Amino acid sequence: MRRITFDLDVLRGFATGMELGSFAKAAEKLGRSTSAVSAQLRRLEEQAGTPIFRKAGRGLALTEAGETMLAYARRLLALNDEAAAAVHGIDLQGWVRLGLSEDFGEALLPAVLGRFTRAHPKVRIEARIARSFDLLDRVGSGQLDLALAWGDGGALPHCERVAELPARWVGPASGDGVFGSSADEPLPLAVLEAPCLLRTAATTALDRAGIPWRLAFVSPSLGGLWAAVAAGLGVTIRTDFALPAGVRTLQPAGAPALPSLPLTLLRAEAEPDPVTARLAAILTQSVRDALPGIAAAA
Repeated sequence: MRRITFDLDVLRGFATGMELGSFAKAAEKLGRSTSAVSAQLRRLEEQAGTPIFRKAGRGLALTEAGETMLAYARRLLALNDEAAAAVHGIDLQGWVRLGLSEDFGEALLPAVLGRFTRAHPKVRIEARIARSFDLLDRVGSGQLDLALAWGDGGALPHCERVAELPARWVGPASGDGVFGSSADEPLPLAVLEAPCLLRTAATTALDRAGIPWRLAFVSPSLGGLWAAVAAGLGVTIRTDFALPAGVRTLQPAGAPALPSLPLTLLRAEAEPDPVTARLAAILTQSVRDALPGIAAAA
């Protein structure tokens, strides 16, 4: 098998185009012409020796090989950018206070902290895992420099929408949940304590559909919520990200449609210091790499 050395500039154009949903937007962001990016994509297919794109209506979609290539492209670019940051920013010093929603603590935090501390060992990070409304308050009051939370950022002025994820009905992995189990009984819900964006989305959707419901379990933490759902005490709504083994998404007949949820990067300052800016870049890229089917927002 011939040895192939992929061009990182080509991979960056490819990955940026998929992230933005448009190679014209990718060309603009990267400071290239659209024709140059198109030529790079043709070169990438030639190097790969197999089609990366396929026709999908009026547009293009990734082939199986293209999906594999995209995953590797993101990993290669992340390692390249990490190396560049380590070489040029090895003397970066200071400290940064980071907050993450509970959904992302265990699944995302180790990878983000690992990448950052390898590149910038002199920087001290203080991390907090909390509910989204708490993170908004702490960023707004200056107790956190940076946070990743559900919602549109509320009244905070310095926000960047990282993604939108569809909400899903979630029930126990061992069955079909309790949707439709009894027409005479209200639907049992397992939810987090108010205020909660997803709790409000669930009850609003059910009310609009005329489906009666009751609060069967209320938890102050995500861990307690997952335990209740896995035990079959009620259904809940979350996204596809980091679902534990004891639960699964449901597609029950008659269930009302659910909205997509914005995932937002919150910053305390409009122009963050270099330490905070670098951690924000790593966090944003890690999210976009980790979330399947992500629809990145400008």
